[in-house]
Order: sequence, then C-alpha cells, then structure tokens
Amino acid sequence: VDAKLGKILTASNGVTVYTYSKDTAGVSNCTGNCAVNWPPYIIETLAGLPPLSADISGKLGTVTTEGKALQLTYNGMPLYFYVKDTKAGDTTGQAVGGVWYVVKAQ
Repeated sequence: VDAKLGKILTASNGVTVYTYSKDTAGVSNCTGNCAVNWPPYIIETLAGLPPLSADISGKLGTVTTEGKALQLTYNGMPLYFYVKDTKAGDTTGQAVGGVWYVVKAQ
C-alpha cells in the first residue's frame, strides 16, 4: 500500500508495475525504445504466473510480445516496470507523460 496512491500492484520483489494508456486489453504498444525505458514484465511460462494476494481480486494473464516472450497482464492490460524505479516501493513512473500509471489493485 502506497501512502499517496493506495493499494497498488507490485512484483514479488516489491517493485511497482505500471500500465500504458496507449495499450488496449491484450495488446502491448510499447516496443523499441519505449520498452527500453519501460521494460515489459516478462515471465518464462504460464506456470510462472505469480500468485496474487488474497485481498486482490483482479486476474493475471499474459500477452505475447513481438519478441515472442510472455508479458504479464492484469485484467488484460500489459504490465511494465520503469527503469527509474531503483528500489521496491518506488513509484517515480506514476503519470509520466500522462500515459503511464501504477496499477491500482482491485
């Protein structure tokens, strides 16, 4: 739980994950240089889906990236990290460019 943003989704290591408002459900539109600054949350296999805590009701899934990797999704929206978040709990990517947002846990 972030003091300003409320209950947000993080990776198992506590690093904040984001969505990109130019994506649509099941489609990642952050490629090339965008993906350098906003690396997709990649998992190795569907069996590698991380568990959600009991108080989060959203649904995890995957989308296949251009490079054929499995990118984690939350309620259909692709998830990303932000390179300027240097430690667990950082939320420096919130509202960057008016298109990047932390994922509010449901």
